[in-house]
Amino acid sequence: MKAIMVVGTTSHAGKSLITAAICRILSRRGWRVAPFKGQNMALNAYVTANGGEMGYAQAVQAWAAGVVPWVEMNPILLKPQGDMTSQVIIKGKSMGRVNAADYYEQYFDMGWRAIEESLQHLGNEYDLLVCEGAGSPAEINLKHRDLTNMRIAKHLNAPTVLVVDIERGGAFAHVVGTLELLEPEERALVKGVVINKFRGQRSLLEPGIKWLEERTGIPVLGVIPYMEELFPAEDSLDLLERKSHKSQGDIQISVVRLPRISNFTDFDPLESESSVSVKYLSPKQDLGHPDAVILPGTKTTIPDLMLLQRTGMAEAIQNYAAAGGTVLGICGGYQILGQMIADPEGIEGQAGRFPGLGLLPIKTVITGQKIARQRQVSSNFPQIGLPVTGFEIHQGRSRVETQGVDPQAYQPLFDDVNLGLVDKCQSVWGTYLHGIFDNGPWRRAWLNRLRQQRGLKSLPTGVANYREQREQILDSLATQVERHLDLSPLLS
Repeated sequence: MKAIMVVGTTSHAGKSLITAAICRILSRRGWRVAPFKGQNMALNAYVTANGGEMGYAQAVQAWAAGVVPWVEMNPILLKPQGDMTSQVIIKGKSMGRVNAADYYEQYFDMGWRAIEESLQHLGNEYDLLVCEGAGSPAEINLKHRDLTNMRIAKHLNAPTVLVVDIERGGAFAHVVGTLELLEPEERALVKGVVINKFRGQRSLLEPGIKWLEERTGIPVLGVIPYMEELFPAEDSLDLLERKSHKSQGDIQISVVRLPRISNFTDFDPLESESSVSVKYLSPKQDLGHPDAVILPGTKTTIPDLMLLQRTGMAEAIQNYAAAGGTVLGICGGYQILGQMIADPEGIEGQAGRFPGLGLLPIKTVITGQKIARQRQVSSNFPQIGLPVTGFEIHQGRSRVETQGVDPQAYQPLFDDVNLGLVDKCQSVWGTYLHGIFDNGPWRRAWLNRLRQQRGLKSLPTGVANYREQREQILDSLATQVERHLDLSPLLS
């Protein structure tokens, strides 16, 4: 099968972005292409049409390629839980939780079989695979058990491009050092270097490029200028560097950056709204007085709930809601807003029953069986009858409490009561639905409530869903990268 491999000198070099760009470039040239990442460690996940989990970045790369995301594009997904353990997802299904020290002993052979099977399946369906590595291919203490870098490149005999982030400094040393640490047969596969995130005048870089090509014998295939964040970050460390581009938007929304925050790609559509400023807030920071507070998804709900209580953020949110502020919880955030979370089996680490924030009348039990599925529902609020699509990924089962609760005080958010609730004042919202803000009319209707409270004019609700905007972003990304990248040595 034909394949291209994209590896990086470091994490965050821009591999995911370059992979997505190449997928779109080749798709526009008439190739039937698919992305592939053998093993990904991320808490941003996507649920495919058949209910399998995969890395969200690979789903975006599939959309860049113009194809439907399937779990074979990311056969191994590790979802870290923050206690030196990770949940292992193989070909879309959870295999349980494992300690980092035991992972390769227990799952290496199974993982490689899943990778080979997935590559075979994709090779039968597509003209070319654009494969992405993870971290660095030259981690000498890990190479013997690396499932996603040069092992795959060698297996596919794939021409490989090495991406380096020049903004971090030391780019030439990173390239030379990485190449020096590769085995001869691995280095022979590297057909070019891409210098990414360059700011400044290209002519000033030319002496360095000339030296690098002479020193390594490998051409520099492109110098990609720095682009504003176009691609969803894969882990929460990226949120530390992410700053709102609109510090003075009409509407200020604070997302609580939980320690194990997951699926924060849910908020990309909000950040795309020109009138909205999104701020990621540490639980240790002052909540302030935003127009809305969002509790996002989390891989481990109970430890994050306990942290909110220890830092005082839980009480701050309760006081904010009592004063009439708007609070929205998604997935784990929805569970945190409830009355109680029980974990009888200690799946999240500590067995027991834990009081929630008490803002919604639900009780949640954490179970070993995960729900992962796409959904299509109709909204009851903030406007009735809006079609809404998204997906669920959660291990908790939540039950709406009726005893001692005014039946008129809370209403189902959608035509499926199990997907969420809203209070009668439309101030406290909770849902299991990831991707809810991708739905343009629903997002605008929800934002218009916030705007009305500020006395601002409502925005039009007849807007396209975010996927159309994402298509424009991917086209723009591909156009910019294609202008600066020579793919011919990789395709020949």
